[in-house]
Amino acid sequence: MNEQLTLLTTESQNEQTMKIDTASTKEILNIMNTEDQKVALAVQKVLPDVEVAVEFVSESFQKKGRLIYVGAGTSGRLGVLDAVECPPTFITNPDQVQGLMAGGEKAFVKAVEGAEDKEELGAADLQKIHLNERDTVIGIAASGRTPYVIGALRYAKSVKAKTVALSCNGNSLIGKEADHSIEVVVGPEVLTGSTRLKAASAHKMILNMISTAAMIKVGKAYENLMIDVHVSNEKLKERAIGIICKITGVSYEQASQTLEEANNEVKTAVVMIKTNENYDTAKMLLNNADGYVRKAIEHYVYKGEKRCQQAD
Repeated sequence: MNEQLTLLTTESQNEQTMKIDTASTKEILNIMNTEDQKVALAVQKVLPDVEVAVEFVSESFQKKGRLIYVGAGTSGRLGVLDAVECPPTFITNPDQVQGLMAGGEKAFVKAVEGAEDKEELGAADLQKIHLNERDTVIGIAASGRTPYVIGALRYAKSVKAKTVALSCNGNSLIGKEADHSIEVVVGPEVLTGSTRLKAASAHKMILNMISTAAMIKVGKAYENLMIDVHVSNEKLKERAIGIICKITGVSYEQASQTLEEANNEVKTAVVMIKTNENYDTAKMLLNNADGYVRKAIEHYVYKGEKRCQQAD
């Protein structure tokens, strides 16, 4: 097993950083920055694979299913981080996007030794949340061979959930267990084997892409604005009012008043202003349009035009 580990790209020595231990602070930073620039290019190469993952996830959301990230160590923490950022950004239920990591929640701040080495724990954690065929599971492991992730992916496939394996090595073990794999090869790390560096940066970029793109596809954006932002504090309230003003062209005062009338629901406030209808009607329009603001407004306008034509 150890011999196999040394063959992985993520465990190889980086020829460009061999003398980093004798470099000045400025030189160390320049070396790291140069290596980091390779990450976005590596991600670009796997965009077709990321696209497949986005389609899996958006389909799950449309079926009232969930996105479940599974990982250990840094990989697990990245999944948890992306998951917890979805509710305030998109007003999602905390259950809709979840991050599970080997060792449980306590492992987020302190490593739980050995937890990642047991396949059965990955399966057990998915059983606890009643994983089903409507869900998508993304297993994350820079090495591509973490037993906890392998066990989770195998269980997910057994219940017919969609599965994606995200790693930083080609021909990964977790890739063999999933419906689809994303193998973003960023090259050897600045510090050999320290995958919290380039590998983690690549994975964070990809996870952000998957969750954000999937949310956009299910109506969580209008133009490039966060139309479903959660108004949970003053900063977010100001952002929400600004979004309403940009979309509708109304004054700050009218946007603020309508947002209050809409129970702090930005989508509903926009539809109320655009259609000059009350809260209940705006909610009905949104429901009929599956939550898409643009569709709700367009359908309202279209029906209005048809009524005018019939009257003529």
